[in-house]
Amino acid sequence: MKKLLKILGIILGVIVLLIASTAAWVKFTDFPSYEVKNLEVKLPTDSLSLVNGAKIARTVCAYCHQSDNGKFDGKLFSDESEGFGEIWSANLTHHPNANIAKYSDGEIAYLLRTGIKRDGKMAGPFMLFPKLSDDDLAAVIAFLRSDAPELEASEAEHHTRYSFLAKALIKFGVFDPLEYDGEPIAAPAATDQIAFGRYLATRRYDCSGCHSASFETNNILEPEKSVGYFAGGNILKGHDGKYVASRNITQHPSQGIGKWTEEQFKNAVRSGIRPDGTALSTAMPRFALQDEAEIEAIYAYLKTVPVLETTIAKASH
Repeated sequence: MKKLLKILGIILGVIVLLIASTAAWVKFTDFPSYEVKNLEVKLPTDSLSLVNGAKIARTVCAYCHQSDNGKFDGKLFSDESEGFGEIWSANLTHHPNANIAKYSDGEIAYLLRTGIKRDGKMAGPFMLFPKLSDDDLAAVIAFLRSDAPELEASEAEHHTRYSFLAKALIKFGVFDPLEYDGEPIAAPAATDQIAFGRYLATRRYDCSGCHSASFETNNILEPEKSVGYFAGGNILKGHDGKYVASRNITQHPSQGIGKWTEEQFKNAVRSGIRPDGTALSTAMPRFALQDEAEIEAIYAYLKTVPVLETTIAKASH
């Protein structure tokens, strides 16, 4: 009996030692490093592309990077209560101390494609636009190099402090960077309304990212395979600090937008007012910059998305 207890004690001691060693490795060692590439990017100079880049940045990038002063100088992306630590978005302004000032155009492109920063570290599972068209990607970078007021130099400095959980997820490869195969990516022609609407809703503006069940279960490379695709339920934080669940925007007749007309949909995404007169959450970007063709294409595509029920009790976004 004593021999058995001794053996069990040794086994228990080894297990405790392994757990303690793993915890120390997670807490005190650096994040893994990856190869950094400087992609070949030709920035556009024509007015249409520049307007397009500004439109994408002011709709998508602004959501995470625009602070209360109107500049893209970063803000609190996730606080400690959410479990991943205190995570701040980067300062994208033209201040010489801002990280983006050190990036080449090709390094920005590689970061957006893979999530790998110029120091070789993973930016987290946030900065990933693997299927954005090459033209749209270049247009966004051109905007970031422009003299837009949102990019006027700001001295704002933020320091992200990842929680133990976040560090573990990154170090154990749960949040791995994406591979980049270098193949050209083009957006569908606007004349192919359904395909163009799918591209806008899943790539350019990433509507599916917020309007599916959860960021944790989203499929970045194949959004249609995400849990609760466009059925909502994802918990989001609005600019007013309030948490809401994203709205079901499938054609479900009661939970979704099955009874909304195209005009009602346009008014909702542009002004933030639902057909019943209530306001959408501030977590929903206003599509005031998008033209008629874009919003009509998104609406046309959403009418083709399989109807699903929302998997949580309330979805108010």
